[in-house]
Amino acid sequence: MPDAVPTPGTTLNLGVLAHIDAGKTSLTERLLLDNGAISALGSVDAGSTQTDTGEIERERGITIRSAVAPFAVGATGATGATGAVGGLLQINLVDTPGHPDFIAEVERALSVLDGAVLVLSAVEGVQAQTRVLLRSLRRLRLPTLLFVNKIDRDGARPDGLLADIRARLTPDILAMNAVRDAGTAAARTAVQTLERPEFRMAAAEALAEHDDALLAALVAGELPPADDVRTLLARQCGAGLLHPVFFGSALTGEGIGALTDGLATLLRPPPRTAPEPCGAEPSGTVFAIERTGAGEKVAYLRLFSGEVRERRRITYWRREPGGKQAESSGRITGIDIVRAPGAAGTRDVHGAAGTRDVHGTGGGQPRQSGGRLTAGSIGRVRGLPGIRVGDRLGPPDGRLEQVHFAPPSLETVVRACGPGQEARLHAALLALADEDPLIRTRTADGGATSVLLYGAVQQEVLAARLERDFGLEAVFEPVRPVYFERPTGRGEAVTEIDRHGPNDFLATVGLRVAAAPRGAGVTFVREVELGSLPRAFHRAIEESALGTLQQGLYGWEVTDCTVTLTRTGYIAPLTVAAHFRQLTPLVLMRALKRAGARVFEPCRAVETEIPEDTLSAVIGCLLPLGAEITGSTEAGPSGAGSSWLVTAELPARRVQEFQQALPGLTRGEGAMWSRPSQDRPVRGPAPTRPRTDGNPLNPEEYMRFLADRSLAD
Repeated sequence: MPDAVPTPGTTLNLGVLAHIDAGKTSLTERLLLDNGAISALGSVDAGSTQTDTGEIERERGITIRSAVAPFAVGATGATGATGAVGGLLQINLVDTPGHPDFIAEVERALSVLDGAVLVLSAVEGVQAQTRVLLRSLRRLRLPTLLFVNKIDRDGARPDGLLADIRARLTPDILAMNAVRDAGTAAARTAVQTLERPEFRMAAAEALAEHDDALLAALVAGELPPADDVRTLLARQCGAGLLHPVFFGSALTGEGIGALTDGLATLLRPPPRTAPEPCGAEPSGTVFAIERTGAGEKVAYLRLFSGEVRERRRITYWRREPGGKQAESSGRITGIDIVRAPGAAGTRDVHGAAGTRDVHGTGGGQPRQSGGRLTAGSIGRVRGLPGIRVGDRLGPPDGRLEQVHFAPPSLETVVRACGPGQEARLHAALLALADEDPLIRTRTADGGATSVLLYGAVQQEVLAARLERDFGLEAVFEPVRPVYFERPTGRGEAVTEIDRHGPNDFLATVGLRVAAAPRGAGVTFVREVELGSLPRAFHRAIEESALGTLQQGLYGWEVTDCTVTLTRTGYIAPLTVAAHFRQLTPLVLMRALKRAGARVFEPCRAVETEIPEDTLSAVIGCLLPLGAEITGSTEAGPSGAGSSWLVTAELPARRVQEFQQALPGLTRGEGAMWSRPSQDRPVRGPAPTRPRTDGNPLNPEEYMRFLADRSLAD
């Protein structure tokens, strides 16, 4: 491996995605081995892979947390067959979960990628999650190669699979190698070269679908030179218009050289033509969090622009649940830059995202300590105790604001098995929420903790991590759906200072609650002068108001509203910030009650492709689940074997039921994908959630709650 450090523009952050069990972690191992990053091939079954480093991942044989593993290729990749031009290319492989319960991890990976490899099994073919993933990748125009794995397995069908990919996944593909003796241990691949007129014509015809000039040339009987086709192939692949297909076996290594060449030539990021402006604000995103053996938090940061140095103070921000943008800052105490083995300036510091030892002993991932992190690179940043997964550096950026998957729609309450362990359990769940903020912890009744989930597998993993990492046994109550509230009008309330009256807080607070447009989140504004109160008092009112809206009139989170501070007052030096914190919930809930609120449930736009003869059964399943059918159209050729596309709006809480029923309704042939859609009001009586805030809707109950809490403190 050349002893050189990749320069900006020569680092490719590559996602490896797949339906569960298609072989993406095995492919990651093979790429690392064949390119000199590791000395032995790890096994998913044996639990010895580089990226699945957690005990639970090794035991279950699934990826739960995204992991980063780098390797480097030269100017012509592994075999030189594609004739790449340029210097050393570092590829940071980002191995992502395949199970739907961990789709949030996939979302975070998508936000930091330059390209992707979508893995399919030559035996199972196009599977449900495969289609979901490619749809997301194509929507983002993320350059994507397809790798058909397991060509050596019994039942492999490369020719038929190409037809299935065109019919069920995308027609915009080009097979880059051919397979001999498929389905046997002797399976081999042969690279297709553009110097062969037959392959050049096939490539030109595929490219002409998105190039009118090339189409005109082909109609005129002109076949472009190989170099022109090669350039256009790289351009269309880089734009996400065409998806080259590589066949191979991660187990035997067959076809991996051709795939590596494809990474080096078809996904290679363009070099930077101009330096970053001096002092430019860095822009990046945190996509993984781990902790050292000493408990120090380490953030995996992908930098898009600017640079970050040790001892520099940086600002990072996040979007809070109510929609508020929160800013934080801190000083970086250390940076470990992810470097491929053999790169100059590195030392043997190993580990992988998801491990617990900052200097690690497993993983085979060299890093260069110290120095600076530049645009395009990934580094492990220390010294920011408040940072969380999903936090962003720099000003808001359209790319960083994208959301590809909906938040969890299920909630469970977690209780400690042992007496007196409630505080430890809550702290442990808060630590896990740093790694996955979407689980959204909150205190529940009786000292328990509520968390949000995607499904049963995620719950099982959470329970196992509590036991393994924190020594805590926990009981999970049955999951329930998550709803939210919106104000329906406008309401005001005020409580004035009265030393001898009902107001015991020595503070005046007036608030107005008004409905806001859908998607606006929660906005807090002031009609009073900022100098009318000390800043600490203003901060106490705002924080308390936003916290109160986590439980509306029916106990659900309130969104899409504007809260206006209309009146304030205090008595110096008797008034303290606690008076405002405790009074604000009473005033705010009175205002919200006068405004009125309605409970809504999130919905998903569901698309299902099914065999024609199962149409009535599928629709008959959707309707009792509360679905609104929005369309049904023929998606494939008519006659025997035809398929139909059914679209519907389905409550998010019922999607999992439909997903589980679909294989049985369609003989395993149905495929479903979904995306966040418009919510809708709950039909029938509004569901309620138990309150944990002392119930400021009832002043007497709320005051008893404050008194009991004061005694407990």
